[in-house]
Amino acid sequence: MIAQDDACELVAAFASGQTTPLALAEATLAQIAALDPVLNAVSALSDTLLAEAQAATRRWQAGAPCGPLDGVPLIVKDNLVSAGLPAAWGNAALARRMAAQDERPVAMLRAAGALVVGKGNTPEFAVEGFTANLTFGTTRNPFDPRLTPGGSSGGVVAAVASGMAFAGLATDGGGSIRRPAGYCGLYGLKPGIGTVARGGGLPQVLLDFEVAGPVARSLRDIRLLHSVLTGQPDRPVMARPARILAVAALADAPCDPDIRTAFAETVEALRRAGHDVTVGPLPLEMAPLNAGWRTIAEVGLAACFAADPELAEAAAPKYRDMAARGAAVAAPAFHAVLDAVFRLREEARGLWGHDAVLMPCSAAHPWPADESHPAVIDGQPVGPRGHAVYTGWVNAAGLPALAFPAQRSAGLPVGMQIVGPMGSETALMDMLAPLAPRFRWPDLALRPA
Repeated sequence: MIAQDDACELVAAFASGQTTPLALAEATLAQIAALDPVLNAVSALSDTLLAEAQAATRRWQAGAPCGPLDGVPLIVKDNLVSAGLPAAWGNAALARRMAAQDERPVAMLRAAGALVVGKGNTPEFAVEGFTANLTFGTTRNPFDPRLTPGGSSGGVVAAVASGMAFAGLATDGGGSIRRPAGYCGLYGLKPGIGTVARGGGLPQVLLDFEVAGPVARSLRDIRLLHSVLTGQPDRPVMARPARILAVAALADAPCDPDIRTAFAETVEALRRAGHDVTVGPLPLEMAPLNAGWRTIAEVGLAACFAADPELAEAAAPKYRDMAARGAAVAAPAFHAVLDAVFRLREEARGLWGHDAVLMPCSAAHPWPADESHPAVIDGQPVGPRGHAVYTGWVNAAGLPALAFPAQRSAGLPVGMQIVGPMGSETALMDMLAPLAPRFRWPDLALRPA
């Protein structure tokens, strides 16, 4: 079925006349109508989609597509500004504001011909690892709707994994692309800081940690989308086997045994692909960053609310409380957090002589959809970021990371990530290319509507 193809195959089908952008847009809307009442992934739908798809159909019929994504239906996370839609960020005040322009990453996709189906739900202000808010409700995992798809890009990944979009544009400020991609069996790229240009969007809450990147059902789609988002051609750059440090555990932080098993199997798959993989600890002191992580989000929210009091008035009480704590942080204390970030970036700059670091995306499987985090992992009690121990340091360091599905034929998906030095996005894709697992569809998406 064409509706189950990836974006690259879809473009080929447009070129051959096998289908049209209008037919695919109609099929996508039908899939949303059938599945979104269960998953609640889409917080807003475009009312110009069919007209834009008709225009793309005419371009293909004339043999003049406007770009490499012409007519491909994509979903955009609801903290990214897209013309004709609100950028609600899970907040009722922002949900009432209609955007007049696209921010830069969205504009790059549209210039390549992508069709924005709508917006993917996110927790309010995109600062949590599950997806629920007072404005749009709770988003659910297509592999088991009782569970969360993670966050804060839960709406995008649930839509892409269930066929309600062919790919997505999301953001990652502490793992918000990689962990949800892992929970739904997808590929997700967190580019390095500055790789995908930003501008014309919402305020940044997590310093410069948050970057925009693609989510897709295949590695080749990630390559295509990354090329469009950066304006750079996709050419292989990794001609030799990579030196990879494989890190299964961080200090005494627990990890689900099933995820550890999938990690060990991934290590062996990379070795069979010819890479030199060394299993060992991460030589990085993360305690100062972990201690300051909450402060970063609280200060960011305080600044955001000061600039736009209407957001604060509409925000859930817990976020107003966070902002109040952030407003009380003294400048020397915040400077200490910034200093910890600077030191971490210097320590991680060269990846300790390795080309990449392999880690799980998350320490836990998805948990009940209305709960903010798992309270216990492998029998040990954990706090709100116990599941997220593998991802935040990558954002603080500013490094690129590629999430990919571990090879497995049953059970919940498990995500792995491979982290590289600055500028290594294409090299990471090259490393993974020899084993790139195929996407496994959830049963929910394969049922007749």
